[in-house]
Amino acid sequence: MVSFLSYPELADCRRLFLRNYEVQINIGVHDFEKKGEQRVLINVDLFIPLAVSTPQADHLEEVVDYDFIRDTIARRMAQGHIHLQETLCDDVARAMLEHPKVRAVRVSTEKPDVYPDCDSVGVEVFRVKGAGQ
Repeated sequence: MVSFLSYPELADCRRLFLRNYEVQINIGVHDFEKKGEQRVLINVDLFIPLAVSTPQADHLEEVVDYDFIRDTIARRMAQGHIHLQETLCDDVARAMLEHPKVRAVRVSTEKPDVYPDCDSVGVEVFRVKGAGQ
């Protein structure tokens, strides 16, 4: 998990998150993976400065809506087959950072049904806007 202490530029942020969003997606490099969908769990953390995410009037448009996260993931999945979890993570992270209020993002994906002797296999990426995107 990303620590606010490790990144001083995030000290004035709140963290908005989506946990274990379960999707069925066509992902994988092997022929058998290309023939159907697999269950993938997606986790997203958005780091948003308090100055632009603290509601004054208690209205949804004052903050980043959770639907933005889900819709962004859905748009990427609609583009078709993805070979690598790394590609999925990078694409979702890049799209999240396009939101003007988002300063940093953490995205992880997990394939829980790959091996019978472990919970899942996955990838995680963390990006700060303007830091070598």
